[in-house]
Amino acid sequence: MNKFIIVAAMAAGLTLSGCEAKVTEEGEMPSVDVDVSGDAGTLPEIDVDTADVEVGTEEVTVDVPDVDVKMPSEQ
Repeated sequence: MNKFIIVAAMAAGLTLSGCEAKVTEEGEMPSVDVDVSGDAGTLPEIDVDTADVEVGTEEVTVDVPDVDVKMPSEQ
């Protein structure tokens, strides 16, 4: 169980360190009047720089051992 927790924590750390986010403009809460009218407010603008990931394939030759199986004779 401890190995699972360690692997999950490492995966979460790798996932969270995969991008960088910068807040380029602060957000603002809407001003609300008790009446029906109100200001809609603004959402923050965020500039996100994600990690560059290169994915490819490579052909590899793997030597497979020759296995001989000798079955015991039935008695």
